[in-house]
Amino acid sequence: MFRRSLLCAAVLGLTVSLAHAQAFPAKPIKLVIAFPAGGPTDITMRQLADNASKIIGQPIVVENKPGAGGTLPAQALQTAPADGYTVGQIPLGVFRLPYTTKINWDPVKDINYVINVTGYAFGIVVPADSPFKTWKDFVAYAKANPGKLTYGSTGTLTSPHLTTELIAQQAGIELQHVPYKGSADLMLAVISGQLMAAADSTGFAPQVEAGKLRVLNTWGEKRLAKFPDAPTLKELGYDIVQNSPFGIGAPKGTPPEVVKKLHDAFKQAMEEPSYVAALGRYDMLPNYLSSADYTKFAQTTFAREKALIEKLGLAKPQ
Repeated sequence: MFRRSLLCAAVLGLTVSLAHAQAFPAKPIKLVIAFPAGGPTDITMRQLADNASKIIGQPIVVENKPGAGGTLPAQALQTAPADGYTVGQIPLGVFRLPYTTKINWDPVKDINYVINVTGYAFGIVVPADSPFKTWKDFVAYAKANPGKLTYGSTGTLTSPHLTTELIAQQAGIELQHVPYKGSADLMLAVISGQLMAAADSTGFAPQVEAGKLRVLNTWGEKRLAKFPDAPTLKELGYDIVQNSPFGIGAPKGTPPEVVKKLHDAFKQAMEEPSYVAALGRYDMLPNYLSSADYTKFAQTTFAREKALIEKLGLAKPQ
């Protein structure tokens, strides 16, 4: 009798799970973005969400949660119901969080990784009227004036911040970092002369093309077609490539059938020309990882980011 009861309970649980998955989605889905409205991440993810909405049959509503180095969407997943109706962008900074901040959740185990979608093209820019015509000029000034050269990024412990600090370490210079919540505010600060430089994704392209900013370097494997005169970090003698992949996660415990529906909708949305074109505006490329491969990426990245944090001396005692 007891065994039969357990079997009935298991069958009932499976039936309920399957019924939920078949009904999903029965209402709008919320996609939480780590950066402010109007920047490259927001614009490209809104296009992806719009495409996926048409495929999955319900609106996917974008909610911006900037700040905290891009980790707020991942934190929001820790308290959201595991039903597929709240998903969030997972920037690389999420994997650094436990090494710099005391948290009570695990970025690898406590997020259900749905799909990786893209990554950024980064670089360092200065105002067009800056005396720094080249990266060599930048380094020479920094060496002559330790700690006086100011640069901004889209937040403390984000990829632009940490990568610039790694570059500075290898170049033997000391810089003064100023964090901002997003690209829009950062670009205003550097164009107005509040900052001497900015490290950011290529959301700075319109300002460069308008003659307001100058690109000193880019961080990919190869030079960007949009900025053919800007050398890569490798060309400048630094063994650094940074494109900061990111994707979409769901709360831990989200039913596998629901995760698959979300994955399939976003994967199809990635293949739409409108999304590829939106990425192209910022020199970004589709970077697909399945749910299984994205989970493996999270595991290996978590270990790699620990090494970077320790190398820069930024790890905090827990």
